[in-house]
Amino acid sequence: MSITASMVKELRERTGAGMMECKKALVEANGDLDAAAEALRKSGQAKADKKAGRVAADGRVVIKKDGAKAVIVEVNSETDFVAKDENFASFAEAAADVVLASGETDIEALASADIGDGRTVEQARTDLIQKVGENISVRRAAIVAADGPIGFYTHGARIGAIVALEGGDEDLARDIAMHVAAINPTCIDESGVPAEMLEREKRIFSEQAAESGKPPEIVEKMVTGRVAKFLKEITLVGQPFVKDPDVSVGKLLKGADAAVATFVRFEVGEGIEKKEDNFVEEVMAQVQGG
Repeated sequence: MSITASMVKELRERTGAGMMECKKALVEANGDLDAAAEALRKSGQAKADKKAGRVAADGRVVIKKDGAKAVIVEVNSETDFVAKDENFASFAEAAADVVLASGETDIEALASADIGDGRTVEQARTDLIQKVGENISVRRAAIVAADGPIGFYTHGARIGAIVALEGGDEDLARDIAMHVAAINPTCIDESGVPAEMLEREKRIFSEQAAESGKPPEIVEKMVTGRVAKFLKEITLVGQPFVKDPDVSVGKLLKGADAAVATFVRFEVGEGIEKKEDNFVEEVMAQVQGG
């Protein structure tokens, strides 16, 4: 059977594979589009499996909101180039839509959810890997649901934050979300500071103060002061508001008779060990090997 240009075009649109791959698949499938598409899908999965071990530490953060619920999703790629690709952006947006509609934040469960075009999230991810040639992963997702105002803010596509308030309004919630995105507080207030973090800082401050040679009562005051300063630096309510540093976030909230119920902040690649390329070593290795 002769393979026409229109058949190749249709298969490319269905699978996103290259022209020569599509033509080869159609020849091997004797012109059967469905069989060719299935063969390309299997080939794409094989390629995806090979790329699975590669570090995907770039990507984008997407936030979606619907009424009293907002979701934040991080989807990773290997490079900033692919992170800016419209196919990658569309996949990230679609993945966030699935989370918003389903309420599913477990990544393994999310993989088998319908992404909206007859494919699962996993099938769409595999097809995208075949198209862009990089490892792609849906890394994490979170949902914020609240009776009060919800605001969100994204800085480019790399940092996103959602804030839910008790009292106040959505404009205030968005302002606080902007602050969270920019300043990255550890928690809302002192009650949320991890005990091990606080103990570690107290120990460090105590050792530093003791080295000053001052009397114990002075050392104690020094430690108390430094701990208080540390808590202001890491807690949302203690930090100077990013849009008006003369006012703390706590005072801003108090003035609006509001409080932060919860917040979530994602930054692309945080916590992922990104491979640092040493091009000098690579070139030397090639020269020595050649």
